Amino acid sequence: MPSNKLARTNDDIQYALSKLLREVKDPRIDQGMISVTRVETTGDLRYSKVWLSVMGMKDEKEFKRGLKSVGGWLRHELGQSLNLRYTPELVFEIDHSIEYGAHISDLISSLDIKHDEEE
Repeated sequence: MPSNKLARTNDDIQYALSKLLREVKDPRIDQGMISVTRVETTGDLRYSKVWLSVMGMKDEKEFKRGLKSVGGWLRHELGQSLNLRYTPELVFEIDHSIEYGAHISDLISSLDIKHDEEE
């Protein structure tokens, strides 16, 4: 379990990245609504694993290439906005949980369920 300081650092990185991703001009990244769902930073603050969820993603391969391309700029801007000893290396993962949840919600709403007349 992460310490309180590490949990605050994760929250700060998540908040800063969510703002920075809106400023990215790369068309490979601008594929839909991007949400930073989770951040896990190692104890030595060298690496941060960032989970991103994208609603309406067209091409996952191109999205990952765009993230790799803009990763250095994001790390630099993150270092400018946060006061950390080390600015962590960002490792991006795609989180499909929001899309999956929306799909399940659509499936449930499309079911033809008869409700009891007595209730």
